[in-house]
Amino acid sequence: MKRLVLLGGITGLLAACASPPQSNYQLEQASSAVQALSANPMAQQAASNDLDQARVSLNQAETAFQLKRPPQEVNQLAYLALRHAQAGEARVAEARARQEIAQGQNVRQQILLQAQAREAAQAEKEAASARNSAAAAQSQLASARREIQDLQTKQTDRGLVMTLSDVLFDTGSATLKAGAQRDLDQLAQALRDNPNTRVRIEGYTDSVGSAAYNQELSQERADAVADALRMRGVPQDQYETEGLGEGYPVASNDTPAGRQQNRRVEIVFSDESGRFAQGAMARGSLR
Repeated sequence: MKRLVLLGGITGLLAACASPPQSNYQLEQASSAVQALSANPMAQQAASNDLDQARVSLNQAETAFQLKRPPQEVNQLAYLALRHAQAGEARVAEARARQEIAQGQNVRQQILLQAQAREAAQAEKEAASARNSAAAAQSQLASARREIQDLQTKQTDRGLVMTLSDVLFDTGSATLKAGAQRDLDQLAQALRDNPNTRVRIEGYTDSVGSAAYNQELSQERADAVADALRMRGVPQDQYETEGLGEGYPVASNDTPAGRQQNRRVEIVFSDESGRFAQGAMARGSLR
């Protein structure tokens, strides 16, 4: 009986030594990586070649392991499967990043298109609240435009322009005369009624005097009009000033009448969304 027990123990020990290992860490790691890549919904589209190669190498590694091939051979095949899977994951991540960038660009484009659509009354129909806001804005804008038309505005390539002539200032002075108050009252009321409208206040002079003096005087006159609007409750973000000196004359400086026309302040109006026409942007850089 003792001999039988001893013989059985020896036989069991030999069988244990001859049996293959139950696991291989590198093979398990490669298998997990290949399974993760296979489960990724973008793998077939973005990394199909890497996935196929990873599966082939993994299958070879598993076969070698089952056939009790040397561990080095199993590990090499498992390593190849792992690297192919990792390369596939990198391609999927890159494809996902490109997709997110494209989606972001699409969102940005949609926002730009919506902003442009809001410039037109018919585009303000996307939602009830937007329509109501647009109707109120259009009503206010129409009222403001009517008031502005009373001030002898004219449509130009720079947008709607109102000209305040030199009669509103004493010669060589930037102090507004009392006669300017009515025009400024109406202008301020129109801007308060339509807070989305902005104006550029541009000062001009004739060519009498030095260019430096005329530049300073034109800026002072533009600032005087801006101060008058501020005192009438117009928010400062609705207007900007620019002194353009003796540039851009509208008449000849060779005659008193022509010089008087050139001594002026021009009010350039934005559209209802607060944007200025391209022609208005061409004259100088506003402060």
